[in-house]
Amino acid sequence: MKTPKINKQKIAALTAVFAVVVSPAVASAATDSANTTVNATVAASISITSSSPVTLALTPTAGGVVTSDSDDVTVDSNNTAGYDLTLADSDANTNLVSGGNNIAAHSGTYASPSVLTNGTWGYAVASLNNFDASYSTETDNTTSTSIWAGVPASGSAQNIKSTTGVAVSDVTTVWYAARVNTSQPTGTYTDTVTYTATTK
Repeated sequence: MKTPKINKQKIAALTAVFAVVVSPAVASAATDSANTTVNATVAASISITSSSPVTLALTPTAGGVVTSDSDDVTVDSNNTAGYDLTLADSDANTNLVSGGNNIAAHSGTYASPSVLTNGTWGYAVASLNNFDASYSTETDNTTSTSIWAGVPASGSAQNIKSTTGVAVSDVTTVWYAARVNTSQPTGTYTDTVTYTATTK
């Protein structure tokens, strides 16, 4: 009986095919990467409050008396460049008014504050420009030598503070005073002062 001839070439080909079928596939991984930039922009913010109202109670004498009191103006701002604080009357009329009667804005100025005269009122910020180094509450003081400036009209605001950094409960104390004598009619005399805080 003849032994069948084995075709070695066919066996080799079949073996190669089988090896391809059963061998695990080896893939070559491709990768890439990208970056993103996250920008969080924080806007400037500012807030302002005052300890309003300021109450000046005067009992006049013939020669005149001065009464003064203070207002604390508090600013908060996240602005790293700081802020400016200004002061002005809320309108063009700078008088304290009671009906048809007035206590006029003092003639002293920010650049040249001076002692109040009878029938006038003014403001001061201690150690600012040419103001006195300190102020304290006065009540019907007949011999006052403290110096004051008249509050400027709206549209002519006076800068009273300039800062250079973030402000956290930053307080500026503004003093007010009036001087009257017995020729001043009775009444409650009123005006409104506006503070404006502006980021730089």
